[in-house]
Amino acid sequence: MSIKAMVLAAGRGERMRPLTDVTPKPLLEVHGKPLIQWAIEALAAGGFTELVVNTAWLGEQVPNRLRHDFPDISYSHEGRDFGGALETAGGIARALPSLGDVFWVVAGDVFAPDFMFTRAAVERFAASGLLAHLWLVPNPPHNPNGDFGLDRDGFATNAAVGPAASRYTFSTIALYSAALFALPNSKIPPGNPGGIKLALAPLLRAAIEHRRVSAQIYTGPWTDVGTPERLAALNAAAPE
Repeated sequence: MSIKAMVLAAGRGERMRPLTDVTPKPLLEVHGKPLIQWAIEALAAGGFTELVVNTAWLGEQVPNRLRHDFPDISYSHEGRDFGGALETAGGIARALPSLGDVFWVVAGDVFAPDFMFTRAAVERFAASGLLAHLWLVPNPPHNPNGDFGLDRDGFATNAAVGPAASRYTFSTIALYSAALFALPNSKIPPGNPGGIKLALAPLLRAAIEHRRVSAQIYTGPWTDVGTPERLAALNAAAPE
């Protein structure tokens, strides 16, 4: 089974200005490599080389920068086709015809150099019949309340459960079933030909309510590179 992956690279990166006024956020460098390249190389290390990258803000820069080292990447040019980004679920729906029944998604502006994308994880998820499997991380200072809980059976929750439960932050790394982005879970037509904008969180939260989303904790190095200060801190630290 050929498993593809989508790397999200369409965001404007408002909090990263003025750096992102001239450079798309996923092309900002950590230790001499664009952020998005760390994600691409981690996927390739797991054997996942069939990639779709979406673009919007300064979108032409992304394929121009990656073309030499990664000539086989496919692109979903939301900015060119619709005048701007389609948000996460809208962008995934747009690329869905190129992704297959089960696929990885990771944000191109998240730094997780040690994350292991494995075939075993794909096989477990495909056999589960669930709509999504999320990797959660301990809450960073900028997101102290977290995004989701995790119950004792390995299902994601919309609220912390149990006497000692806590909430965690969604790492953006996930496996998805294409069914999450189709009827009845989403009302966007296949391929999102109309360029409908749709956030991911409502789809996930609805699926979580029906116990259709599993999750696990990832404790390796992880940074949401959301501000110039976080980028500077990463570059000031010793390379992995």
